[in-house]
This record gives sequence, C-alpha cells and structure tokens, in this order.
Amino acid sequence: MMRLAIRELEYFFAALRFFTRLPVPAWVGHSQDQLDHAARYFPLVGVIIGGIGAAVTLLAALVLPMSLAVLLGMAATILATGAFHEDGFSDSCDGFGGGWGKAQVLLIMKDSRLGSYGAIGISLLLLAKWNALVELDDEYLASAFALVIIAGHSVSRLASTLLIRALDYVREDESAKSKPLARRMSVGEVLLAAVFGLAPCALLPWQDTLVALVIVVLTTWLAARYFVRRIGGYTGDCLGAAQQVTELAFYLGLLCSFS
Repeated sequence: MMRLAIRELEYFFAALRFFTRLPVPAWVGHSQDQLDHAARYFPLVGVIIGGIGAAVTLLAALVLPMSLAVLLGMAATILATGAFHEDGFSDSCDGFGGGWGKAQVLLIMKDSRLGSYGAIGISLLLLAKWNALVELDDEYLASAFALVIIAGHSVSRLASTLLIRALDYVREDESAKSKPLARRMSVGEVLLAAVFGLAPCALLPWQDTLVALVIVVLTTWLAARYFVRRIGGYTGDCLGAAQQVTELAFYLGLLCSFS
C-alpha cells in the first residue's frame, strides 16, 4: 500500500513538473513511466493553478479594483505554468489559421515564432476570459468566486485529458513537447482525472454548473471533431488550445445561466 501511494505521488509530481514551473521534491526523479501515467493528474494540477489564481485575485481585491485583481490573478496562473497552454493556443491559431494540409499545419504549429493569427487569437481569448471573470464577480460571493476560478482550471484540464483518451497523437518526432503523454489512457485513469476535474464543481450551485458543463462538453466535442478533420488527431498545442477554450467556455456557461 505504501509503495502504491509513493508511486501515485510520483505520478502527480511528474504532472506538476511537466505542466507547470512549480518546484517538486528532488526525490521524485525522472522516468518515462512517471510521464506515461502523469496525465491522470492533469486536472488536479488545474486545481492547484486555479487555487493560485483565486488566491492572488482575492488578495489583490482587498486593495485594488476587482478588474485589476482579476488581471493579476490571471497573470499569476500564466507565471505558474510558464504560459504553457497559452502558447499552445497561439501556436494552434497560427497553424490552423495559416496552414492548409496536415503537414503544413503541423509545420507552422512547431514554429516558435508568433504569427498574426496567434497574436490576435491569444489577445482576444485573454480579453474574453478577463471580461467573463469580471462579470462573474458580480454574481458570486468571494468564496464562490474563488471556486469558479478553480473549477474553470480543473474542468478545462479534464477536457484536454479526455482528448488524450479519445484521439490519436499525430506527431511522429520524439522531440515533441507532449510526446511523453501520448499514451492512450485507461478507463480507470480517466475516471480518476474526472474526479479531480469535477470536484470543485460540486461546491458550486448545481444549476449554474450544469449549464456550464454542457457547454464545455459541446466545446470539447467540436474541438475534437475539428482536430480530427484538419490533422487526424491531436498535438500538444491542440491540448493547450482545448484547455484555454474550454476554460473560457466554462465561464461563459456560468454567465449564460444568469441570463
């Protein structure tokens, strides 16, 4: 039992190290086995990142207007992840916006330079997330608003995890940044990820959350169809794009429940 707990802890720290810039204990080490099983803890990493964003937002709101507090909270999550998912979204915008065939899309997505589609896309997405969170602050008390931020991060990472389960990884080069996570997840691993991804939602009003989750599911399904149609599966950039878009979809879904 102790050995099993230590192994799972290693998988969790492997996910934390892969998806964020947060420090992990030195004893964890590095192994392919850890990375093979790290994706199950992707939503739990989202809980941590969302918690950082929520804490910074609420602390900043004590001395600043909420609009600036939300901006600082978003900046904190970006710093904590090293803009890992935002970079994937902008690369996806460049690839799918500027490429025609699969090979051209993948080539553009691999280019580290930011193009027009990526710059415009990430700017609009961040602005939309900021505006949605500012609007949601008017609807929730401080504690519930913190849960909204945490749930947005956990649910969106669950959506990306489901793409790993459902789709094929399409890059063949071993140097691709998400190649270590490309192993098809088992049903048990997906269920564990779902527990972590949906747990924060259980603390929010169920009527609001249900609407938001339906929109997240629809967004994830549409993203999966689009990825398959354009390139036959997913890449690491696609996972980042899915996380960003479904996080926004979750916030928008909560706003829709108030209309």
